[in-house]
Amino acid sequence: MGRIRKILVSQPEPENNKSPYFDLASKHNLKIDFRPFIHVEGVTARDFRQEKVDLSSHTAVIFTSKTSINHYFRMAEETRTSIPDTMKYFCVSEATAYYLQKYIVYRKRKIFYGNGKIPNLVEIMNKHKDEKFLLPLSAAHKEEIPELLNKENFIFSKAILYRTECSDLTDLADVNYDVLVFYSPSGIKSLFQNFPDFKQNNTKIASFGAKTAKAAEEAGLRLDITAPQPQAPSMTMALENFIIDYNKNNGKS
Repeated sequence: MGRIRKILVSQPEPENNKSPYFDLASKHNLKIDFRPFIHVEGVTARDFRQEKVDLSSHTAVIFTSKTSINHYFRMAEETRTSIPDTMKYFCVSEATAYYLQKYIVYRKRKIFYGNGKIPNLVEIMNKHKDEKFLLPLSAAHKEEIPELLNKENFIFSKAILYRTECSDLTDLADVNYDVLVFYSPSGIKSLFQNFPDFKQNNTKIASFGAKTAKAAEEAGLRLDITAPQPQAPSMTMALENFIIDYNKNNGKS
């Protein structure tokens, strides 16, 4: 069966050299490639208009990610909607809030941010109950946030501004990897959309998160590596633990 030497991570390559994946590759003499199995596509202005959501009728906007920020301002531009200086911005985290600097003069706007948790952001929003909120979302989104806003009696509108699509991976047809690493159910879907006859055989499957693991099992895949675990809170730690054990038991070939 041989040692594990080649790993494919179904995400974009990290922008800096500080990723633990690079440390893992160097430490264990691995070839680790990165390839996003999914990508985000913006909803067209024409499709957005069919949602009957008026961007200009809202006094505040809720951002749960940098992607939602990008597509909110894109749609405002494409629909020729002027965003007033009085707009209030509520961001799930400080990092998300600072990303707004790409589009607005940060220090001159009313910007609020939470600690990365939606319930914490809602606590902050409760002090601004009179606002009419806009919630930019992906077509496939968690209902946690809309349900929480409804429960707290906020006035808000959902705006579907982008969707997740499977990427074209057909150029990988003749490329073999010892381990495939997945971070989302969408990645599993993309694998089988690109390769309907995929046979796992000796390929190891690594998944991050309970939903990804469930999607892999429902697709008939054998899960060899899962994270987070108490002894391996990150995917790279889970991979390293597995590789050390596997290579020790499968010789030096």
